Amino acid sequence: MGPQGFDLWTVPVEQDGHRLKAGNPELFLHTNFGQRGASFSPDGRWLAYSSNESGSSQVYVRAFPDKGGHWQVSSNGGTSPIFSRSGKDLFYFNIPDDRIMVASYSVNGDSFVAEKPRAWSGQSIALTLGGAVGAQYDVAPDGKRIAVATYAAGSTQNSSHVIFLENFIDELQRKAPLGGR
Repeated sequence: MGPQGFDLWTVPVEQDGHRLKAGNPELFLHTNFGQRGASFSPDGRWLAYSSNESGSSQVYVRAFPDKGGHWQVSSNGGTSPIFSRSGKDLFYFNIPDDRIMVASYSVNGDSFVAEKPRAWSGQSIALTLGGAVGAQYDVAPDGKRIAVATYAAGSTQNSSHVIFLENFIDELQRKAPLGGR
């Protein structure tokens, strides 16, 4: 574990009969900084994550498997990156403005080329767990909608009501078994 407390690890997933099975964790990125909130691109070629290597949390992208180089995408603070399913946009949460940002990107050989990030919406969003590890939002397959874990209308940020979804993978496999069974 790095001095900041967070390294990036990957876990291979294998099919074991009709179930998914996690393999042995493998260290992906260890630095003197804290990395968190990683997300794979749809083609599996890139890994986006946030890191405090610049002194504040910013979003970066690296090749997967790692080839040593990385590219900074955000410029004004960023966490929780998520690639669009189209493989053309990278979304992230902008810390100072509480907004979802999006940066269109392309690939030039082995280089990741991100355009200047822009606000996905003018709406400010209060996430439920500020600074939490992992994204509290997800992007619809068409990239036109975002689901956000935030405070319910009329509630306060000091709410003590929490809902836990247990055995998610088992329920998912029951409703959508592998191989369409």
